[in-house]
Amino acid sequence: FWMPEIDDCRYYLASKGLSDTIEVTILPFWEKVMHQRLLIGLAIALLIIIAACQGPPPTQIILVVTATPGIESAIPTPTRETADVQAATEEATVPPTQTRTPQPTATNNGAATPTITQIQVAEQVFEKGRMFWLQPTDQVWVMVVEGEGKGTWQVYTNTFKDGDPESDPELVPPTGLEQPKRGFGKLWRDNPDIREALGWAVTPEFGYVTRYEYHPGQQVNAPGYHILFSLYNEGFRFNEADSTWQLS
Repeated sequence: FWMPEIDDCRYYLASKGLSDTIEVTILPFWEKVMHQRLLIGLAIALLIIIAACQGPPPTQIILVVTATPGIESAIPTPTRETADVQAATEEATVPPTQTRTPQPTATNNGAATPTITQIQVAEQVFEKGRMFWLQPTDQVWVMVVEGEGKGTWQVYTNTFKDGDPESDPELVPPTGLEQPKRGFGKLWRDNPDIREALGWAVTPEFGYVTRYEYHPGQQVNAPGYHILFSLYNEGFRFNEADSTWQLS
């Protein structure tokens, strides 16, 4: 191969009187360069031949999934007309749900609620019972003991008036006992059965304010019961149904 670089070197060396050194120094160098270029050229040609032998690149197959023909057409798209027909059919076949208006429930319990209050009373204890006077009703309640914590109960209207005799001097009680006076005394003296049932009084009459309750029956006009507390906070229940009393 002709290389202009060698001629330039020879011209330069000849101008300097060194033309003989070209063969010794320059030629071996350029022979080496030429050898390298030849190797590079052969390598490039080999790569081209190998690439040509491999053939065209593999074909890529791309699968595209689509809806199966015929399925979509088998399910018709609802239109406004078909929707109206379907709604009309459902309305004609399904009966409407009826809502019943709540009706009031009848009850037999017409009784009032319990009454709880404080009232003024008078109390006197007897040998076989006791008496209560209730200021709101001006009644005398007679309790006769007939067993442990129970007995009979009777209600009387207080008939004592101011100016009436408070006691009977001819009735002398045994020692340690007393004749009842005023309202209790009049009822006791005028009714031999009450006097016999109660006996003589064992305490004087005393008044105080106490708790009173009335619990009506479960039905209209049904009998209820009263609860009254003594001076020493004993609770007595008085039953209207059978005219009895008991400790509550």
